[in-house]
Amino acid sequence: MQRRVLFYVQHLLGIGHLKRAATLARAMADQGLAVTIVSGGHDIPGLNIGDAAFIQLPSTRATDLFFKELVDEDDQPIDAAWKEHRAQALFEAYRTTNAHVLMFELFPFGRRQMRFEIEPVLRDAIGQADRPVIVSSVRDILVAQEKPERNEEMLQRVQDYFDHVLIHGDDALIPFDRTFPLAERIRDKLHYTGYVVDRSGCSAINIGQGEGDVIVSAGGGAVGADLLNTAIAARALSKLHDRTWRILVGVTVDQTTFDALAALASDGIIVERSRPDFTALVTNAALSISQGGYNTVMEVLEAGTRAVIVPYASGAETEQTLRARELARHTPIEVVAEAALSPQTLAAAVDASWGREAPENAMLNTNGAPTSARLIAEWAAARRWT
Repeated sequence: MQRRVLFYVQHLLGIGHLKRAATLARAMADQGLAVTIVSGGHDIPGLNIGDAAFIQLPSTRATDLFFKELVDEDDQPIDAAWKEHRAQALFEAYRTTNAHVLMFELFPFGRRQMRFEIEPVLRDAIGQADRPVIVSSVRDILVAQEKPERNEEMLQRVQDYFDHVLIHGDDALIPFDRTFPLAERIRDKLHYTGYVVDRSGCSAINIGQGEGDVIVSAGGGAVGADLLNTAIAARALSKLHDRTWRILVGVTVDQTTFDALAALASDGIIVERSRPDFTALVTNAALSISQGGYNTVMEVLEAGTRAVIVPYASGAETEQTLRARELARHTPIEVVAEAALSPQTLAAAVDASWGREAPENAMLNTNGAPTSARLIAEWAAARRWT
């Protein structure tokens, strides 16, 4: 019998969570698992989910950097009626799929706003005679909690509902207890998988896409325009002013912002939307300039390309800064703090990176996708089903 996996993911601002889920879904399919992704965020054009099925819930997104207000598909604040409709839609997907494994991306270590729809599924699942394996899928670093009691709340949910926690990182680099201080109390449930890297865009490496370019990216989401603007201004100040600088604008960035960036581009600067062959572009590039999001940083490091990282630090975000700082201790990347970003500081970091040897990042474990898929397949196979 083919084992079925239901994978819930909710992206609210950027698209990294959904892209990582898609990478994991493809890896699980390679293990013979039938995967259904249930997404609660906005549609992402060109998302590569391989053979997975896809269920789109009524979408929601955050309107601010602190995730305080969520709006629906029509940009109206979500209300009790919307929540009831969403909860029913998720529960129906759960019952229809009848999965052997339930995976929740980030929850309960994040997405607290969505507990109204997740917890009814969890309560029902643990009461089933054929109880599914319940797994949390989290990145290496959690956002710092302003309220310490929230950590106890996360711990309690793991203890009440979850069989396993997949940590898509490497404890030799960043242990989970750096950002979740109660990790020791659920040590038996924690599994470090290594970092998840999307290698699906590698096919263009051999045909030289982006050869010798400077690739500037800010992820696929709607933040990062300041970095892209600054990079355009920094080119003339850099030793790489004679290279093509390729500015990749997120797919969810509005057309007005895109047009404004394009209008700033002089000869030697290409402004285009984020591309599915990013892995190939950055592998062929002379240098990468990017924010410090999980997916982008791992793809850049996997490529062994010289890199400048400008961690996104607005709102309550601490994750990218911590990751960049720790990686800089082990790998030859240049880091520019968001608060210090200017054409001059960025150009200086580019020159410093260009003056170093290209990094060799063999110390990083980037087998997170196949390792996660193998563990899921093993847990599903080990559970007895009537």
